[in-house]
Amino acid sequence: MLSEWRGVRSTLGLGLATALLAFSAAGAALAAGGANAAAGGSVLERVQRSGTLRVCIWPDYYGVTYRNPRNEQLGGIDIELSAEFARDLKVQLKYVESSFPQLVDDLKSERCDVAMFAVGVLPQRKEHLSFSQPYLRSDIYGVTTRASRTVREWSDIDKPGVVVGVQAGTFMEPVMGQALKNAKMVIVRPPATREAELESGRVDVFMTDYPYSRRLLDNADWARLISPPSPFFTLPYAYALKQGDAVWLARVDEFVAAIKRDGRLKAAAKRNGLTEILVN
Repeated sequence: MLSEWRGVRSTLGLGLATALLAFSAAGAALAAGGANAAAGGSVLERVQRSGTLRVCIWPDYYGVTYRNPRNEQLGGIDIELSAEFARDLKVQLKYVESSFPQLVDDLKSERCDVAMFAVGVLPQRKEHLSFSQPYLRSDIYGVTTRASRTVREWSDIDKPGVVVGVQAGTFMEPVMGQALKNAKMVIVRPPATREAELESGRVDVFMTDYPYSRRLLDNADWARLISPPSPFFTLPYAYALKQGDAVWLARVDEFVAAIKRDGRLKAAAKRNGLTEILVN
């Protein structure tokens, strides 16, 4: 049942997890300090030498890295903060379009230097990538239609006959795959969208995080948010990097610490409606 996931993290546990992440990153920097020199230098050196920071984004992530279909302009917290990072590094900024399914390959193949689109710190991803300290944190939410008689509250989701949609490559996919015992899960892959699947009736509800839920609530009067009655699966979000570069990881962590300290993170979160999930 869904209830078996509700005690995943307490506030104390989240604080401890954040501290452990920071300790782990510091330890990695000390242990691997000489490895970067042997491998021919850090990403940081390449960025400074080329004068360009290549940032992977997912341009369909509302409030985070979102391309407005009306004017094709990019906006969101990580569009603002990536610009701040490039400014701190005194280099030009170049965006590389990615997605959650492409994320690992794009970083490993060095299509980009860092992924800045609120990447959930999942164990599966940590096997392949390094992560900065977290800066956002979100639970999982359901989105259905106001007219739905099938899903009216959280307890209706995991019932026989209910079809639950999840976006391919997001952390909702493995979490809901394990949590659902009675409902059917459908993995939505581009060019299909969760909204279209819901509007067409092919799914009864789709699962998403806080930023993406704001997209529908801000733009679709037919959508309704289903919140868990207690914490369900709260996950920290961070910036992702290729493994094995302690110098670059330390520099990205330095940036995250700086924007927390000087207020840039708080201001960007407020402008993009994400204050509720901010990690200070």
